[in-house]
Amino acid sequence: MIGPPGAGKTLLARALPSILPHLTIDEAPDVTRIYSICDQLPPDVPLIRTRPFRAPHHTISHAGLVGGGNLPHPGEISLAHRGVLFLDELPEFGQRVLEVMRQPLEDKVVTISRAQGSLTFPANFQLIGSMNPCPCGWHGDPIKPCTCSMGTVLKYQKRISGPMLDRIDIHIQVPRVDYEKLSDSRLGEPSSIVQTRVEVARQIQRERLKDVNLACNADMRPAEIRRFCILNDTCRSLMKTAMNQLQLSARAYHRILKLALTIADLAGSADIQPPDLAEALQYRPRMYDEN
Repeated sequence: MIGPPGAGKTLLARALPSILPHLTIDEAPDVTRIYSICDQLPPDVPLIRTRPFRAPHHTISHAGLVGGGNLPHPGEISLAHRGVLFLDELPEFGQRVLEVMRQPLEDKVVTISRAQGSLTFPANFQLIGSMNPCPCGWHGDPIKPCTCSMGTVLKYQKRISGPMLDRIDIHIQVPRVDYEKLSDSRLGEPSSIVQTRVEVARQIQRERLKDVNLACNADMRPAEIRRFCILNDTCRSLMKTAMNQLQLSARAYHRILKLALTIADLAGSADIQPPDLAEALQYRPRMYDEN
């Protein structure tokens, strides 16, 4: 999420766990074991039944994020297993700290090697990052002027490497909230209703993937993507055009198809339709000079 200060990026991230599917009985023991190893399991909670939400500060060390130490212990990415890892002010994190997450984002596990041997911890988490568009925070804002030079803006945004951005499926702009919206007395859709739709979509995915022993679309590998992400002629033409114009990588191609299938599941569609694919494509990151 990219937007000016005070637009609600942190609020949106902290609200996300309230619409995620409930932690299943198969997932709960893995989460509980991790917290037990780290001595963070409350004494009155024999089994964790809610999805974790971890929000480490940007001063966190490499070992604190991915795990480590003389006696290797899980880091924040493992404590966020089956839940959400929220990195606020993403460019402020050390570049090395961010780059070490590239492998866990792909493999869903993190391996820590020491002279005595190696340990592998689960790290199947949902990453959410937020950042200002520039150091002062107001680049592109229609009301408050930005005090940063264009070179400063580009340097700030490029603290997040291309390979890291390529692994993030959804990039959205979060603009400032107008007074009319803040003062409006109308209430939005309750999280419980949204969560019900998400649960229905997740159940569709479990049924689809039960014979390959996967839980959701995000876990699909290229073989499952080829099998389940079927595109009609219109979608194939749209995807071909996007691949050429946006210069998408093979990883981006697969991630777009998985996201489009999830959008179709939420809409109750049996197959990926052109609007589902178009929505997935618009979430790809824009070039720096367009931000």
